[in-house]
Amino acid sequence: MTTSAALHGAVELLDRSLAYTRVVLADVRCDGLDRPTPCAGWSLADLLAHMEDALDAFTEAAAGHVEVAPVPPTGTRVDALREKACALLGAWAAARSAPGAVEVGGLGLDAPTLVATAALEITLHGWDVGQTTGRRTRIPADLAQGLLAVAHHVIDATDRDRRFAAPRPARPDAPPDVRLLSWTGRTPVHMTEPLRGNSTEPTAHPGLAS
Repeated sequence: MTTSAALHGAVELLDRSLAYTRVVLADVRCDGLDRPTPCAGWSLADLLAHMEDALDAFTEAAAGHVEVAPVPPTGTRVDALREKACALLGAWAAARSAPGAVEVGGLGLDAPTLVATAALEITLHGWDVGQTTGRRTRIPADLAQGLLAVAHHVIDATDRDRRFAAPRPARPDAPPDVRLLSWTGRTPVHMTEPLRGNSTEPTAHPGLAS
C-alpha cells in the first residue's frame, strides 16, 4: 500500500472516531467536571484538557512537526473540542502529500500511523467520557475492528503502567469493542447494549490511558 493510500485509510478511520466522540461530548455538563473517569486519577475536567491538547498536537502534525505545550484553562472546553476536532480532520483531509515522517518529541513517526494513533486515542477517550457522563455508548463494531490492528501495533510493553494498564482478558470471539477496550487496559463492563459473543468481564478498574 502506498503512503497516500495508507493516509487516506487512516483519515477515514479518524473521521469515524471523531463522529463517535462528538456524540458522547454532547452529555458533558459544567457541574459534572469533577467526576472521576476510567483514567485513574483523572477528573472529567482533566480528561477534556488532555483531549484538547492531543487534538492540537495531532493537528500540528499535519505540517510535519509537533510542539508539545500545556493547554490553558478554559470554561468552554467542549466547544473548543468540537472546533478543534473539525480542524484536525480538515488539516489531514486537505493534505495532498503527507510528510515523510512527523517529528514528535524528537522522534519520527510516519503520517498514516500518526493519524491512525489519533483515531485510537480520540475513540478511547470518547469512550472514557461516555462512561463518566453515563451515556455509555458502545464503540461501533467497524470502528473498533479497524482500531484493533492500530492498538496492537502502537501499544507495547513499554507503554504499560505508563500510558496504559495491563491488558484485560477477553475471548478471541468477543465483540471488537470488548477486545479493543481489554487490550488497552479498560474494563468493558458498562455497556448500553447487550454483549454479543462470549466475553470475559473483569472487575478490575481500568488504569492509565494515553
